[in-house]
Amino acid sequence: MRLISIIFSFKNEEKNLKELEKRVNSSLSILKNWKYEMIFVNDSSDDKSEEILLDLQKTNPITIINMTRTFGVGPCVLAGFRHTKGDAIIYMDSDLQDPPEILTKLIEEHEKGAEIVHTVRTKRLGESSFKLLITKLAYKIINYLSDIPLPIEAGDFKLISKTALSKILEQKEFRPYVRGMSVWVGYKQSFVKYERQSRSDGQSKFPLYSKGPITEFINGITSYSLKPLYLGILLGFFSLLFSISLIVYALYAKYIGIAVPGSTSIIITISFFSGILLLTIGIVAIYIARIFEQTKGRDQYVIKNIKNFDWSERAWIFRTKINYFLLMKLKYLIFRIL
Repeated sequence: MRLISIIFSFKNEEKNLKELEKRVNSSLSILKNWKYEMIFVNDSSDDKSEEILLDLQKTNPITIINMTRTFGVGPCVLAGFRHTKGDAIIYMDSDLQDPPEILTKLIEEHEKGAEIVHTVRTKRLGESSFKLLITKLAYKIINYLSDIPLPIEAGDFKLISKTALSKILEQKEFRPYVRGMSVWVGYKQSFVKYERQSRSDGQSKFPLYSKGPITEFINGITSYSLKPLYLGILLGFFSLLFSISLIVYALYAKYIGIAVPGSTSIIITISFFSGILLLTIGIVAIYIARIFEQTKGRDQYVIKNIKNFDWSERAWIFRTKINYFLLMKLKYLIFRIL
């Protein structure tokens, strides 16, 4: 029997966890050659999520990793990666927008030889047209600027083999863009298409204009491309041509006796060049910030505790059920004989 590890990063999902566990069990119960474990990384929830998981842990192979504070999805996913035991892992959100029913399809693609299986969203139900437009535009910008072909509409719902995962974890980036890293690492890759559902319950943890999506967008651009830095060179060359044109115009106007415009042209020129300088400095500052984060040497996250599933207790529960079944069978036989 091979082991598949399902990793969930969550914060305050008390209304979804029971349904999530039920649907994951229902989906994976039909597998013949795989057993599974579920790893829930708790990003410092302040609701009853942990209590619910501890109750579910009594009868399910669940490991709970509790963070000391909120670190965000990326660090939590990495924590799950580093504490998995599976021959392959699947990481996904816990809000039930990504249906657990297609978990078996990812495993089937892996059994066919794919080391990494991406899920691609053909539809995103429950999201506004404006958000879909902005999201699609962001994916296209990231893909256009990236040095590797990042799949569009492929989010945080993937299968990664143990071989590929070991190579991903060998990388020393402080703030890795995991969606891109799964492509960068190479190996045979496959895709499973699905319709993303609307959120089952609660509010989205990543509104369109919140810190999370904006940080992911910047991270996606700067992790696999130096092209934004080249933009400064292009703008500098353009501004040089612009300034030369202004000088030529001023000399020509003076030569033919036309008065050169004064304060208005000066204000426009200063504003134009100031905008170019600030934009270029801002782009360079983002890359410098990534270098600064990398050189500080801090841990990506801090784990408060890990509550593992008691396999000996699980075995005892299983034996108890078997013994009960045999006892009832024996009573039935004795009843038939008498």
